[in-house]
Amino acid sequence: MLTRRLIACLDVRDGRVVKGVNFEGLRDAGDPAELARRYNVEGIDELVILDVTATLEGRRALAQTIRTVARELFIPLCVGGGIRTGADADLIVEAGADKVSLNSAALQTPALITELAGRYGSQAVIVAIDAKRAGDHYAVFTRSATSAAGRDAVEWAREAEARGAGEILLTSIDRDGTRSGFDLDMTAALADAVNIPVIASGGAGTFDHFVDVFVDGRADAALAASVFHFEEHAVLELKRHLARAGVPMRLDKDVDPC
Repeated sequence: MLTRRLIACLDVRDGRVVKGVNFEGLRDAGDPAELARRYNVEGIDELVILDVTATLEGRRALAQTIRTVARELFIPLCVGGGIRTGADADLIVEAGADKVSLNSAALQTPALITELAGRYGSQAVIVAIDAKRAGDHYAVFTRSATSAAGRDAVEWAREAEARGAGEILLTSIDRDGTRSGFDLDMTAALADAVNIPVIASGGAGTFDHFVDVFVDGRADAALAASVFHFEEHAVLELKRHLARAGVPMRLDKDVDPC
C-alpha cells in the first residue's frame, strides 16, 4: 500500500497563523516560520500555507511569508490564497512553493488548472474544495465559505481532475475547527469519484479521527491545523498510532512504530 501523508496547515492572515471554527472567529496561533521549523523537525510530511483572506481582500498571498517559511523546510510546501492568474502562481513558486492551491479562481476560470498543470506538472497543482452537506449532496462554497458556488463537490472534483489537477484538498466547512472528526462520507464520496489523491481537512481532534479518515474515508492524506499548532498531539506519536492501526506511514528508519 502507498504510504499516507500527514499535512500541517498554516492559515495565515497579516503574517500570523490564525485558526477559527467553521471559517470564523479567527485567533492567533503563532509565527509561520517558527511553526514551520517545528514541523520540519517533528516529521510532518508536507506543509500548506493558506492566505485565508487574500481572495476576500483582492490581494496576492504574502510572498515574504512564503520565503521565510520555505527557508525552514526540507519537505514539500503548498501555497494557496489569492492566486488568480498564471503570473500570481509564478510569484508563489519563485518565493519557494513546490505546489500551488487553487480554489475560487479554479471555479471562475477552470482553464487556469490546465494552464498551471502544463507549466509546472499536475503534481504541483492542487484544487481546494470547501464543501458542506446540502440534502443528498455536497455543495461547494468559495470566498472563505461565504459564497455558494452552485456546484456539486463530487462533480467539480471530477472536472478538476480532467482539467489537470494532481490532488484535491477537500475541506468540510461543517467540521472545520470543531475537532469532532472528519466528514467520512464526503471524503469517501470524492475519493471514490477520482483517481488522484484526496486530502481530507476539517474536524481533526483525536488520533482515531485520523485512523477513521484513512480507513473509512479512504483519504490519501489528512490535513490539520489546531491539533498540531497548539502541541496537543505530537506528529511522531500520531504516526506511530496510525502505523499500529495498519495505516502505512513514512517513519524515520530508526523509529520503532510500536
